[in-house]
Amino acid sequence: MREKTRPRRAGAAAAWSATGGLVERPGSIPGAPEIWVYADKFSYFAGDTVSVRVHTTADEYDIEVVRDGARPQSIVKYIGLPGKQQSTPDDAYATGCDWSESVAFTVAPNWASGMYLILVRMRHEGVVVEREGFFIVKAREPGHADMVLIHTTSTMLAYNDWGGANNFRGAPDGVGDVATPISSTQRPVARGMLRKPEGAARNIHTDMPGIGWAPRHPPYEWAWVNGYSRHHADAFWATYERPFTVWAEEQAFLVHHITQHDLHEDPSALRGYSCAVVVGHDEYWSWEMRDRLDVFVEGGGGLARFGGNFLWQVRIEGDAQICYKNPFDDPIREVDPTRVTTAWDSPEIDRPGAWTMGLTAMAGVYNRYGATTPRSSGGFTVYRPDHWALNGTDLYYGDNFGIAPVCIAAFAMDGADYTFRKGLPYATGADGAPANLEIIAMAPAVSGSRDSWNGTVPIAAPFAELSGIFESAYGRELPEHLREFEYGSGMVATYQRGLGTVFNAGTTEWVSGLIHRDPFTERITANVLNLFAAQLSSFTEETN
Repeated sequence: MREKTRPRRAGAAAAWSATGGLVERPGSIPGAPEIWVYADKFSYFAGDTVSVRVHTTADEYDIEVVRDGARPQSIVKYIGLPGKQQSTPDDAYATGCDWSESVAFTVAPNWASGMYLILVRMRHEGVVVEREGFFIVKAREPGHADMVLIHTTSTMLAYNDWGGANNFRGAPDGVGDVATPISSTQRPVARGMLRKPEGAARNIHTDMPGIGWAPRHPPYEWAWVNGYSRHHADAFWATYERPFTVWAEEQAFLVHHITQHDLHEDPSALRGYSCAVVVGHDEYWSWEMRDRLDVFVEGGGGLARFGGNFLWQVRIEGDAQICYKNPFDDPIREVDPTRVTTAWDSPEIDRPGAWTMGLTAMAGVYNRYGATTPRSSGGFTVYRPDHWALNGTDLYYGDNFGIAPVCIAAFAMDGADYTFRKGLPYATGADGAPANLEIIAMAPAVSGSRDSWNGTVPIAAPFAELSGIFESAYGRELPEHLREFEYGSGMVATYQRGLGTVFNAGTTEWVSGLIHRDPFTERITANVLNLFAAQLSSFTEETN
């Protein structure tokens, strides 16, 4: 992706990406204050020990652990800890930092399940410098929880460029568009993914452009001005799961928390819950993660997916996540092609994304992101107003909801190959979408941006990028439903699988409707959660 040339900050050339964001790693800005932190695991049960690793240039620093949510709660504080600069590999983004333990503590039995931020603070020339890490506390038993929220740790890893690189750019030295296929869990998280000011720019434009408009990218500009990662709005807690959690807690829902990595490692991670929730940008999943969801739904669970862009298979190997994207680059291709890290809809994997989610990113993808559908409504058009998910919304056929400036149908979206009959959309099934898929609402989406400005402005998600994905997955002979694939649709849809139900909002920005208290988005979300939370789950040892 080409960007405008921007002026560099003095002495900081190695620390700022060409796309306008901070690239964090020790020593990148000589003489600058440094403090970063990570925990040895993403999640813990009560009684487990959290090992915290800190690198800092300060002589001493403080740690505060905060359970985040609608009412953040300070849990633990350490004051005046001795600072230590830790040796860090140049490729820590792939191999991990391997920092020594700075402090350890035990998760107490009374710590509620949730997202815990590890805030680290130092002083430099009279100014407080802060950064943050995280861990999730899991519940051993579902108890009276209304739902379990699955945090999108795999997508966070793919976009996390702390150390210099991620699955899109930065290898080997933090400059350029060479991606790393290996993302380590043993490193800090890029600035902005865990915490940032309210009102920070999202991956959407909310205005209605006039004639002669040229695309802009508010999150990149915001990152440049405020000193955050260029990828701050692409994934994880601060942008997606946190706004949902705040809203759900304010509505008196009891939310438990796990990670995608828990889902990967533990076949019983969803046992006893009747409602599992995914929010925001969940682009990356492993085979095992999908297995757990499929079994959960077939056994009677409700999957509430308020997210979008279901696209890539990854592998988890120890402390690393693997995603080559081009199947011919993946060394496992000759051993087991079904586990190749490429698009789910690839014939080598033979497990279309729609088999699990009902929808797929291959039938979207973008809306109101850069030069994609810049003057769309930003919302969904209703086609099945009598669907149970719309009860009490007073929405009619053809109505729009979540429109600009809220823009719930934006950034990355999922859909299915479809046709219209007498004014109603139906999935064709050509891409694996289930025969009983009910398409409730739709929004236009395109596979990528076309450059109409002769390279003078940034072009995000260029059309040629998705063309390359399709060709790497299928070769040049694309199946019929993927030919002339530039135009697609985002969809809100449901389907029955076994004894359970999947609700799929099909958009990364559904949570924007909760942030802005859009009454239609709120009512639909509550309808889904109330139904699924009330269902009796019937899991057995055999089904788990």
